[in-house]
Amino acid sequence: MAPKAPAKKKVAPTPAVARKAAAPAKLVNPLYEKRPKVFGLGGAPPPKTDLHRFVKWPKYVRLQRQKRVLAMRLKVPPAINQFVTKSLDKNAAETLFKLMLKYRPEDKAQKKERLAAEAEARAAGKEADKKKPIVVKFGINHITQLIESGKASMVVIAHDVDPIELVVWLPALCKKMGVPYAIVKGKARLGAVVHQKTATALCLTSVKNEDQREFAKLVDTFKANFNDGKRVNWGGHILGPKSQHKQAKRERAIAAEAAQRASVV
Repeated sequence: MAPKAPAKKKVAPTPAVARKAAAPAKLVNPLYEKRPKVFGLGGAPPPKTDLHRFVKWPKYVRLQRQKRVLAMRLKVPPAINQFVTKSLDKNAAETLFKLMLKYRPEDKAQKKERLAAEAEARAAGKEADKKKPIVVKFGINHITQLIESGKASMVVIAHDVDPIELVVWLPALCKKMGVPYAIVKGKARLGAVVHQKTATALCLTSVKNEDQREFAKLVDTFKANFNDGKRVNWGGHILGPKSQHKQAKRERAIAAEAAQRASVV
C-alpha cells in the first residue's frame, strides 16, 4: 500500500495592520447620473467613422479609375504613351494660350453684329468689308485638310481626347508634313478658345506681324520638344503592390537556388 502524502501546512492569514488600505470611495455627484451609451438596435447612433472605402461610387467614377489602373498595368505603345508622358511645359503653354486668345473666332453675338453691319452697308449702297480675318481653326477634319494642303503653321493637340484613336495619328502626320505640333493638357482649355465645350485640336495658319516674334519662339519650342525630340518609348506595365511582392519573392527564391547550386559545385 502506497504511503500517504504529508498534509500541507496552512499559512497564517496576513495581519489586519499589514493589509492594504482600501482606496477611498470616489465622490459621486448625485445630480449627474452615469448613463453609458448602448450602440445596439434601437440604441444610440454609432459614432461617425470614415466610410470612404464603403461608398458605392457612381459608374462613371468607377470606369475612370478602372481605366487608369488598366493603363498602368498594360503595356502602352509609343504612339499612345506620348499623350500620357509628353506635354508642353507650363510657361510655354501660358504663352501659347495668350497668343491663341488674340485670334479667337467670332461668337454668335459678334457674328450677328457683323451681318447687321453688312446689311446696313448694302442698304446704304456701300461696299461691305469682306476681308477674311485671321482666326484659330478647329475641327479635326478641317485641321487634317489644312495640314495635308500645307497651310497649317502650328497644330495644338489635347492630351485627354477620348477615344484616343481620334488624334493618335495626328502627331505622325504633322511630322511627315513638317508642321510644328504640341500636346497640351486639357481639351476643355482648347474648347474655351473657340467657344466650345471641348476641342480635340486647334490650328493656326498665320499670325499678324506684331506677333511674328512670339510665334517663331513657340515654333522653335514645338520642334525641339516634339517634332525633333527624343523618341518616345513604350509605357505602362507597372504592376500592383501584390504582384510586385510576388515577383520579388520569386526572384529571391531563384537567387537562393542559384547560390545553393554554386556552393555544391
